[in-house]
Amino acid sequence: MSDDLLARHRAVLPSWMPLYYAEPIELVSGSGRRVTDAQGRSYLDFFGGVLTNMIGYDIPEIREAVERQLATGIAHTSTLYLIRQQVELAEKIAQRSGIPDARVFFTNSGTEANEAALLVATNYRRSHQVLAVRNSYHGRSYAAMGVTGNRTWSASALNPLQVAWLHSGDRVRGLLSRLSAGEQVDAAVDDLREVLATQTSGDVAALIAEPIQGVGGFVHPPDGLFAGWKKVLDEHGILFIADEVQTGWGRTGEHFWGYQAHGVTPDLLTFAKGVGNGFALAGVVGRAEVLQAVPGISFSTFGGNPISTAAGNAVLDYLIAHDLQANAARVGAILADGLRSAVGGLDCVAEVRGKGLMLGVEFVRPGTSEPDPALTNQVFEACRAGGLLAGKGGLYGNVLRMGPPLTLTEEEAREGLAILVDAIRSSAGVAA
Repeated sequence: MSDDLLARHRAVLPSWMPLYYAEPIELVSGSGRRVTDAQGRSYLDFFGGVLTNMIGYDIPEIREAVERQLATGIAHTSTLYLIRQQVELAEKIAQRSGIPDARVFFTNSGTEANEAALLVATNYRRSHQVLAVRNSYHGRSYAAMGVTGNRTWSASALNPLQVAWLHSGDRVRGLLSRLSAGEQVDAAVDDLREVLATQTSGDVAALIAEPIQGVGGFVHPPDGLFAGWKKVLDEHGILFIADEVQTGWGRTGEHFWGYQAHGVTPDLLTFAKGVGNGFALAGVVGRAEVLQAVPGISFSTFGGNPISTAAGNAVLDYLIAHDLQANAARVGAILADGLRSAVGGLDCVAEVRGKGLMLGVEFVRPGTSEPDPALTNQVFEACRAGGLLAGKGGLYGNVLRMGPPLTLTEEEAREGLAILVDAIRSSAGVAA
C-alpha cells in the first residue's frame, strides 16, 4: 500500500480500527488461495479475510451466480417482497442446521446474528439474564459486547443484559486448566450449577457459547462439555445458543457445525462469515416456537438480499459438491501434525490447538505460561515476509491464528507449513 493511501486512511477513519503489519498492505487482486498487494507481492492467504473467504478468491461459480442476479436489474427489494434466493438458501440452512422445525432470519453480519439471537431468547424467556463464557467474542453491538468476555474487544461498559460468566476451555491457564478433560467437564458443569444458584434469580434466558473461541485464540473445551451444560440448562428451561460464526460450514473438519462435537442440538444457531464468501450474509436459525417469539415487527433492510443470498446459495452448493468438510479435515491434519512435530516442543510454544482448518499457536515466554505477544508479532511479521498471511488473537494477543479457505490444497498446506515453521523457529532464535 502506498504511503499516500495510508495517510488518507488515517485522516478519515477512526484510530480504533486496527491495520495489520508494521507496513500495512493493500490487497488488489486474488485467485484461489492467493492474493496480490499493490506492490505486486503475492501471498498465500491463511486467514481468508478473518475466516470469511471460505471458498477462496475469484471462484467462477460464485461470480456467475452474482452476475446472474445483477443481470436481472434487482440488487435489492427489501424483505417486504418474496425473495426466491433467500427462501432457497433458508431451506438449505434449515435442513442442515440439525434443528427441528427450523426457521431462519437473515442479517448482514455475525454481530447482528448474535444480537438477533439474544433478542429472540430474551423475549421467549421474558428475562434479560444471560450466561456467557469467559474469553468469548460475539460482536460489536451493545448486547453482543455485553456477552463478550474479552475486555480488549469490549468497547463499552454499557450492557442491556445481566450477564453471569462461565469458565472457558483454556488449557494453558485458568482454574480448570490443571484438570484432565473429563475432570474439566465435571468441574465446568458444577460451576454452571453454582453460577445459576448464586449469580442469577433462576429465570435465565440463554447460554451463548462458541464451540471454538475465535477472537479468543481458537480456545475450545473438551468435547462433551456442551452436553453437560445443556443437561443443566434443560432442567431450568434455559435456551442454548451456539455461535457458529467462525466454526460453521465444515471448517472444523470433523463436523458441519462445531456444536456437533458435543452431541447436543442448540435451540438457536448463529452463522455468518464463510457462507457469503465476502458478501454480507449472516443469520440465526432456531426452533420455530423460539425464533418466532418476537412480539413486534422486526426485519433487516439488507439481510438476505438477492445479491448476498445468490452468493450464499452458490457457496453452500460448492461446499457440499466438493466435500470441503472432508478437505478441511485432511488438509488441516497436515498443518496441525506438521506444526506439532516441528515447533510443538519449543519452550516458547505453549500449545498448538484447533480443529480442521481453524488452528492456533500460542506463544509464551520460555518455560512459563506468561503470554509473549512480542514474539507472536515477530512470527506474524515473519510470515508476511515469507509470503504468508495469518491472523492474531487470544486474550493477550499471543496466538497466531490460521483459518485458510476450505479449498486449500495439500500442496498449499505444505507450502504454508514450511513458511510457518521457518517464521516460528527463526523468531524464536532456533537454528533451522
